[in-house]
Amino acid sequence: MNEKPDLMLNGILNRIKAADAEAMAEAGRYLDKLAKPPGSLGKLEEIACRYAGITGKLHNDPGKKRIIVLCADNGVTAEGVSSAPVSVTAAQAVNMTGYLTGMSSMARAFGQEIQVVDVGIATEYKCDKIINRNIRKGTGNILYEKAMTEQEVYDAILTGISLADRASADDVRLIGVGEMGIGNTTTSSAVLAALTGKSAEEVTGRGGGLTDKAFELKKSVIDRALRFHKLEDGSGNVTEILSCVGGLDIASMCGVFIGAALNRIPAVIDGFISIVAALCAVRICPAVRDYLFPSHLSEEKGYLIAAKALDLDPWLSLDMRLGEGSGCVIAFCIIEAACAMMNGMGSFETNGIDDGYLEEIRKSVN
Repeated sequence: MNEKPDLMLNGILNRIKAADAEAMAEAGRYLDKLAKPPGSLGKLEEIACRYAGITGKLHNDPGKKRIIVLCADNGVTAEGVSSAPVSVTAAQAVNMTGYLTGMSSMARAFGQEIQVVDVGIATEYKCDKIINRNIRKGTGNILYEKAMTEQEVYDAILTGISLADRASADDVRLIGVGEMGIGNTTTSSAVLAALTGKSAEEVTGRGGGLTDKAFELKKSVIDRALRFHKLEDGSGNVTEILSCVGGLDIASMCGVFIGAALNRIPAVIDGFISIVAALCAVRICPAVRDYLFPSHLSEEKGYLIAAKALDLDPWLSLDMRLGEGSGCVIAFCIIEAACAMMNGMGSFETNGIDDGYLEEIRKSVN
């Protein structure tokens, strides 16, 4: 790589534009003419308007949809912060390619593509269906050392951007961002705490499931790691935070969100790890926020803190905490519904209805 990675990233960021405000306004005016009470389709109308702002078009067909799953291991698992062994990361990455995991089995039922990418799996596996973009075999133990170098952070972010570029070249019109990595709720909690100045107690959940003793240990490890890296006050920049306490999956997911915005493709946030990566992307480039769609309210404690920082409200509350991109599967269907409404619903005029009775209601709604 001849160009310095920070300069390369800055060049990419300078090309990202905010959503098209006029296209959103036009979509709002169009929605007001459809044969329904004003605002009666709620968030579907908001989704349709935001989609128009992303593409610049009033009528959109999501077409090909792809969930990109970034897989990596985390050195902090050596501290006993996870109930599952490290080998599960590789095993489940392989299982995803066979549509045998929770997310992939649902995605297959709806005809959605999945792309499983190794950016930092530590253990050996045999599966040619996994895209090998391995940057290093797992991160360092954040309690005693940096998770990765800043060069590796940039490599991960640029890898994520390249995956979004590939999706655009493949005519993918809707991207979901998922992950697989034992220990990544620990690294995500540490990153969120460092980004917001919150304590481990405020942002940390039980992940895949922990005993009370292990849960207290997890929070202690995160607090100690933040102190070790001097990140307690929320003043660190994103690449520094990712380098110190992040994960290769989080950094790559951050890159996918940035790449989606660069290519003007809507990107769906899954659960806790995904929304922390989205927050990283928006802190690096605020315009990325215009391209983000939430999916479900994760059971993880820090999710709402990240959602509030992004000013995004999750659409669904299903008590889910699996990760993998599972929320994206369902959110894709909701987005399809919003587009179908815009594309197929008749107006008052075409349906032969005099909408004069709604004038006062429209005034009060607007």
